[in-house]
This record gives sequence, C-alpha cells and structure tokens, in this order.
Amino acid sequence: MDASPFHGGELEAQALAGESSRGAGIRDFMPDQHRDFFALLPYLFAAGRDAQGKPIATVLTGPEGFVTSPTPNELAIAALPASGDPADATLSAGAPIGLLGLDLRTRRRNRANGVIGERDGSGLKIAVSQSFGNCAKYIQLRQHEIVPATTTATEELGGLDAAASALIAEADTLFIASGSESGLDISHRGGRPGFVRIEGGRLSVPDFAGNSYFNTFGNLLREPATSLLFIDFAKGDVVQLQGVAEVIWSGAELAGLDGAKRLLKVEVTRAWRRKAALPLRWSAPEPAPTTLATGSWRHDRAA
Repeated sequence: MDASPFHGGELEAQALAGESSRGAGIRDFMPDQHRDFFALLPYLFAAGRDAQGKPIATVLTGPEGFVTSPTPNELAIAALPASGDPADATLSAGAPIGLLGLDLRTRRRNRANGVIGERDGSGLKIAVSQSFGNCAKYIQLRQHEIVPATTTATEELGGLDAAASALIAEADTLFIASGSESGLDISHRGGRPGFVRIEGGRLSVPDFAGNSYFNTFGNLLREPATSLLFIDFAKGDVVQLQGVAEVIWSGAELAGLDGAKRLLKVEVTRAWRRKAALPLRWSAPEPAPTTLATGSWRHDRAA
C-alpha cells in the first residue's frame, strides 16, 4: 500500500501512546506464506457485527485444510458457526468480517479482514481487503487434540456468574473484536493467569508493548463497543461477552500491574456461555518468554 494503511482512529491511538508505525507489513492482499498458513489451522477466530452494529467474537473449527485461499484476495472457510453461537447471524453474505489465524502450536498468527462474499450451507467465502502478520508476543504454546463434537445449549447470562468469573480470572489468553468505519478486526491478548482483573461487571485488561499498530485501540476510539472471547482450553467451553470499552492511557492505575503500558476497561453488557462447544482440547500452556516478563496485579498498588 502506498498510502497509510491506518485509519484516523489508529493514528490517534498511536499519537496518544507516543508511538508510530509505517505499517509496512499491512497489505491489501495475502502473501503466499499467509495463504499457506491458514490451510494449516484447525480453528479460526472471527468477528462479526450484530443487528445493532456491535462486534461479537467467535471461533470456527474444522479439520486442517478447512480454510483455503483460492487467490491472494480470497479465503474459503468450510465451516459455519456452531448451533446456538450468538455470532451466527452476524456472518452473512455482504457483512464485514475480521479474521485471526493463530496456531497455538507455534505462536504464529496472521490477520485477514474483509467482507463475506458468499455464505451457503457448507461455509463462507471471504473477499480479503487487509492482511498482516503479528509477532509471537504473549502467546502461550498449547498442543491440541480432536474430540468428538457435541451439541451444546447456549446460556445467555444475566451477568458474569461465578463460573464465568472463575474462567476469566484464571485465563492467560483472550480474543477481542472491535470495529470502525473501515471494517472489523479480531486480535489476541495474553498474560499471566489472572491478567484480566474483574470488578463486578467490569474487566480491566493490561496492554503490554506490542507492534505499535494500535488496530484494536484505534477502532475503540471510534466505536467503543467491543466483544471478548474466552476459552476453557481443557474443557472446550466458550464464554462470549459484549461490552463498552474505555482506554486508560496514563495515570496511577497503570502501576497496578508491572509491564502495563495502558489499560483497557470493558463494562460487560451481554454474556453467553457454551459448554464443550469446541471439538478440541488443549494441553497445559507453555508461557511465552514475553508473558513471563510481565507482572501480576498488585492490590496494594491498583486502588
């Protein structure tokens, strides 16, 4: 791309953070190594918009090879959201979509954002307009195994109940969906178990040093609506949240967790749980070196 690949919100976020990037790795097509990478995945993270225009995050699964790339601007996904997935209706023909390919076996990840060109009974065809890779920071290694698929009921929660709060409190990984006038995006966040702090219906997520793109925070400056996805990697459970985000760029609150450059606060407005929704189970994590360099919440410093 000759012009800046960043929209106004991303440039504003970079300025607020005192960082900048040329975005040299952001392209309007997928290089061959990205196209080949997607074909290796048994799961793919996705973001759609609901009827109110709010993002919602989900995960699609299939055998390795269920995602293919017929051309540098196309992805074909031979899977649809599971029955009861609150994101199902958002992934329709003509709708924007954000995609994150992440291989927890290798810490490799690539993003591909665009529009759903077609949806039929077997899957989705995506017209990709933005593609870029991300570094391996804060990604915990996990090996997976395939288990028989089950049909699970979807529970819409009135708020964060004890089980959902316990999953979030122990999490070392989450996925966050955001949007702007430019489209949708879904990204990964990682840290030590407990890096997400729960205060009633409000979550605080530290933002550590990254690639200076500020795709997520740039979107949130334009549209504060967001969605978080948490996975119980041992059981295959999924918790999907929607909420309203606020970014804390500086101040005393940042002292509450070593390594935090900024804080993302999300007021949860809707929540769903789907038990054993994923036909995959993962091994115990091997933390990334960058994760081990971060701290834990200090209650005496986070008031």
